[in-house]
Amino acid sequence: MSDPEIEAMSFEDAMKELEATVGKLEHGEATLEQSIALYERGAKLRAHCDRRLREAEERVEKITMAANGEPQGTVPVEGL
Repeated sequence: MSDPEIEAMSFEDAMKELEATVGKLEHGEATLEQSIALYERGAKLRAHCDRRLREAEERVEKITMAANGEPQGTVPVEGL
């Protein structure tokens, strides 16, 4: 199930929150119930970041060069 708040986040904001969440979990700064909630939100944040990265990779283009060395256009990058 998606979280509208997370879906609206930029990659950078989601990654920053994910890092803070991991830090809290690693340092034991939360009760058991809080840890479970943090873990669940962290999983959603990670999935969001993964989606954003895949979308960005699909948009990356490779510049093609003509025989004379001049840029001639772009093509989608394959294999990402």
